[in-house]
Amino acid sequence: MAHDHIHFVTGRLAHHSLEQLLPELASEVGFDYSIDVMPITVAALMTPSWIAKHIQMPPEATKVLVPGYCEGDLAPLQAFTSLPVERGPRDLRHLPRFFSHPANPPEYGTHDIEILAEINNCPRLSLDEILIAAEHYSQSGADVIDLGCDPGSTWTDVATAVKAIKDRGIRVSIDSLNPQEIAPAVQAGAELVLSVNSTNRTAAVDWGVEVVAIPDDPHSLEGLDETIELLASASIPLRIDPILEPISFGFAASLGRYLETRRRYPDAEMMMGIGNLTELTDVDSAGINVLLIGFCQELGIRSILTTEVINWARTSVRECDLARRLMYHAISNQVLPKHIEQGLVMLRDEEVLAPTGEQIAELAAEVRDNNYRVFVSKGEIHLVARGVNLSDADPFKLMESLRTAGADGGLPKNLDPSHAFYLGYEMAKARIALTLGKNYVQDESLDWGLATEPEQRHYLKAEPRSKQQGKPQ
Repeated sequence: MAHDHIHFVTGRLAHHSLEQLLPELASEVGFDYSIDVMPITVAALMTPSWIAKHIQMPPEATKVLVPGYCEGDLAPLQAFTSLPVERGPRDLRHLPRFFSHPANPPEYGTHDIEILAEINNCPRLSLDEILIAAEHYSQSGADVIDLGCDPGSTWTDVATAVKAIKDRGIRVSIDSLNPQEIAPAVQAGAELVLSVNSTNRTAAVDWGVEVVAIPDDPHSLEGLDETIELLASASIPLRIDPILEPISFGFAASLGRYLETRRRYPDAEMMMGIGNLTELTDVDSAGINVLLIGFCQELGIRSILTTEVINWARTSVRECDLARRLMYHAISNQVLPKHIEQGLVMLRDEEVLAPTGEQIAELAAEVRDNNYRVFVSKGEIHLVARGVNLSDADPFKLMESLRTAGADGGLPKNLDPSHAFYLGYEMAKARIALTLGKNYVQDESLDWGLATEPEQRHYLKAEPRSKQQGKPQ
């Protein structure tokens, strides 16, 4: 069978690294290739229309791969050839992953777990504060906004809050055991009541909405069967929550009660409140959310309750939204939940790819301009420009070295305040990447998964040649 012949488009600075990488990759993946070195130093400055004017297409090519940094509509390049044109990764070191881990299938993102996001202590908040929180949770992926009430008191404005949220097209549940709060809430449009046990189950007959059945004692299943039986006999729709306990207060046993409840009620709808772990454990919330939603997906628990009170859980709803998609895909297709959802890999990167010392030295020898390039490799930050190849683990020491890197042993002529600020900013990112085990790419934000804030490129405009100024790049 004939192999694909991929025509790789690159710039002058990257072509040596590409030549070193492709022989082994082509052999492993099974393709032939050619490399087209464009008359430009930096691949990021290419555009599809510019490439179309310079590309030299061999007759045996079956596909064209341009750098990921080549931005804009590919149509001008596609009009030049009948071959498929694709963007590769931004960093050529990611080419092995690009070929070994194909994109997720079109149906990826399907899910069947509903997210309820609780606004805690609603009676203590103004209506504006409640609405702001509701909008935030809804935009983060919550399906239902849960209004949390204060035990021991009755919230007289509950109906107003429910109606205001409903008027914004957002579904609402009420989190209370107090019938005097629940009744006006459901009359105003709340569609679910959290929760019902022996203390209020007889009142549930009059509410006309779905309820969550819980045990009388959160440390056991006491009273749960009786509550379920009464609700079922009255044809009240329900879901069951055996109650997840925090670690050191019966967490493992509470997981067992979810298993036991599923055994007793194999077809019942169930819910899990996962905030008892994310809010009450000294750890970033993403891993806990993923693990518990995986448990729910396997057990057929089709709704979860979460919140974002403590700072380390401030993105819990978004994490749950991604986690439910990941776990649905993994469990439905019987595959590991790995190499699928990068939005949940936040503190450290999946793999750190860095240039070798030899590659940096080759680049330093080829550079003919004053533009600064920053790299991270082998525990150090590297700074490269024409006549400059410096490295150190400490950004302050690196800048001290740069201060004497000029032609006369003094300050480089292009190290003005704006360039110094730029380099300080980039080196700070590089130092963070070294500390945490993350990839550093100049002029890009570090990858924090779903928490990443895209960064605008900060290339500085070049000064007139008479001033011999260069722009960092």
